[in-house]
Amino acid sequence: MNMKRKIKTAIVIASLFTLGATDVSPGMDPDNPTCPETPNWSTNKTMELTPKMMEGTKVLLAEGAVDAGLPDRLRMMLADNPDISEVWLRSSGGNARAGNEAGRVIREADALIITRIPQGWTCFSACNFVFMGGRARIVEPGAHFMVHMFTMTNDRNAINYSIEMGTDSTVGLIGEVEQASALLATEDNDFLIRMAVSLKLLSEVMYKTNAVKAEVGDKSTRRCLTNDEALRYNVANVGG
Repeated sequence: MNMKRKIKTAIVIASLFTLGATDVSPGMDPDNPTCPETPNWSTNKTMELTPKMMEGTKVLLAEGAVDAGLPDRLRMMLADNPDISEVWLRSSGGNARAGNEAGRVIREADALIITRIPQGWTCFSACNFVFMGGRARIVEPGAHFMVHMFTMTNDRNAINYSIEMGTDSTVGLIGEVEQASALLATEDNDFLIRMAVSLKLLSEVMYKTNAVKAEVGDKSTRRCLTNDEALRYNVANVGG
């Protein structure tokens, strides 16, 4: 290979590495490239519920972290406002079981309530299950249904602390974490069945282990579904 060809080859290889290093759209998270780097999911410490008329339709703005008291507040809000026809969600997640229960509250309400993630808003983790409580579910183009990719021993700080305390403590804690995670996975599985959401959402996305991902250098812990994926998994059952 002559010198000119060697230089040309080196330039091509360098350009390929450069493309790989910058293959993230502007505004997206480098470690979670399907998701925005700065999600619009509200900074409210607890989810605020605000009824509002929007072009002749009464909607409920649900903004902030999913807290343990949300299901009761939501139940009372829907009872006091039976004309609410949509719930619009933006949230960073929170209490997983409260998210499941809040989703059931929406599903069991007398009205046929639509859940919606408006354009630019993000619904993450426990918020996913509140959203899936809607009989009709809409993820608008430009909205983010962001799922958390769980592992069976997710609480690394607690496990590392228990290692310092001794082997017996570590084994016991890991067992407790795995048991609690398995129970939550069972509850999530049951919830998705009741809400007619594909169980492949759990097996292909939410419970995909980070150990496997790490082997291929994938650091992502979050995943934002495309609109096509949201429809394919029946997360959204109405086009945005």
